[in-house]
Amino acid sequence: MMLSWSRTTISPSSSSQALVLVAAVLSYLVSYSGHVAAAAVAGHPDYADALAKSILFFQGQRSGRLPPDQAVAWRSNSGLSDGSAANVDLTGGYYDGGDNVKFGFPMAFTATMLSWGIVEYGGRMQGRVRDARAAVRWATDYLLRAATATPGVLYVGVGDPDADHRCWERPEDMDTPRTVYSVSASSPGSDVAAETAAALAAASLAFKAADPAYSRRLVAAAKDTMAFAVRYQGKYSDHVGGDVGAYYASYSGYQDELLWGSAWLLWATKDASYLDYLTSLGDNDGVDMFSWDNKLAGARVLLSRRALVSGDRRLDSFRRQAEDFLCRILPGSPSSTTQYTPGGLMYKSGHANLQYVTSASFLLATFAKYMAVSNHTFSCLSLPVTAKTLRALAKKQVDYILGANPQGMSYMVGYGARFPQRIHHRAASMPSVAAHPARIGCQEGFSSYFNAAGANPNVHTGAVIGGPDKNDAFPDERGDYDRSEPTTYTNAALVGCLAYFAESYKS
Repeated sequence: MMLSWSRTTISPSSSSQALVLVAAVLSYLVSYSGHVAAAAVAGHPDYADALAKSILFFQGQRSGRLPPDQAVAWRSNSGLSDGSAANVDLTGGYYDGGDNVKFGFPMAFTATMLSWGIVEYGGRMQGRVRDARAAVRWATDYLLRAATATPGVLYVGVGDPDADHRCWERPEDMDTPRTVYSVSASSPGSDVAAETAAALAAASLAFKAADPAYSRRLVAAAKDTMAFAVRYQGKYSDHVGGDVGAYYASYSGYQDELLWGSAWLLWATKDASYLDYLTSLGDNDGVDMFSWDNKLAGARVLLSRRALVSGDRRLDSFRRQAEDFLCRILPGSPSSTTQYTPGGLMYKSGHANLQYVTSASFLLATFAKYMAVSNHTFSCLSLPVTAKTLRALAKKQVDYILGANPQGMSYMVGYGARFPQRIHHRAASMPSVAAHPARIGCQEGFSSYFNAAGANPNVHTGAVIGGPDKNDAFPDERGDYDRSEPTTYTNAALVGCLAYFAESYKS
């Protein structure tokens, strides 16, 4: 993963240049490609349908013993002995994508983003907020066990990733080693610990009214896990072994997670010591993406809430940094470092690009919310920016994902008339246990299913995949994991956006 760290200085320019830049942004925001799938009233996608499906997706990613109300019927129980290698119970949680490994780092980020979506937009979820909380809880129940099972230890993964990736088998059949990975005082992991603390703290807010006792458990564990992250500092991918770091290495280090975790605990606890700590971190790096690895942009937008909505001027520096991030992604901004495809999609990486699109769209919509509440505007050099500017860009990205693109294809599986048929996902690409009770072996999975030309037998409804290339092309090939694999964190960031637009554009 390549991150952009360039810096910009914001200064005034001529009014004529400002008019040109405003015109450029407006031209971009209205220049849809004309290929609109699954449109509802007034040409808008059916955001409520997409919201329901984006949440349902998480059921297809579940590990552990499935509940009686499991709606994704092509999945069955799996990983029921997870944690036994370390004599702890680590059942449950989510498989991160199309494989059968549980990686704690991206799982915690998934829980944080789902929770943030509920906190900001739960009132707009049109009856889906209960399902969204259930999706959060499937992760946080696991994270609570991982954080509290053994004093002084945080369990951060289950499953040998190299062995897992040498097989193509259903999670219900997996027989690869379920190795347990952890961090501790002697093998620190501030990044994964602080992200876990962020997830637990954010979830405590999402459950504060719905389940106060559970909320209190979450925030207590969050405080302990954050203290562990601060006291024993280090990158988890330097210590956990098993090549886990090769899959989710902490490229950005752990300062961003320390800021992110402190910001969430400040909101969840109102304890001023977290404010003192996060202001002492002093990380001024400029960023133009937000992801499971780099949390700086997300933390800055989160802290802007307190600066703009609550008027806390002590956090103005974070607001300015958040605005710098937004200037780096706005088309037409003089300080933009962001590429867009000919069809108008934000393009950050050839690997799972839509994860960056959904996370940036969430920040656009959420900062716009804070701006609207506080009547705030800002400028990218000479380009004036309003809440409407940010919302329009977020909407265009979401609409692209749902089918308003040159391919006329929805990149959410099961949504719209045309969507990917051969996603890179073991369970979706193989018959369910109900349809094929006999075990399917490691290599048989490759020969009979991975290499098959036909569509996947199971429609993984709601899964948002990696997406098209920089030219808007998408081959729909099962082996193309960069473009065809769904991930939990791609969906997690989209849920809040869909909730916002579902309420704003009701049928």
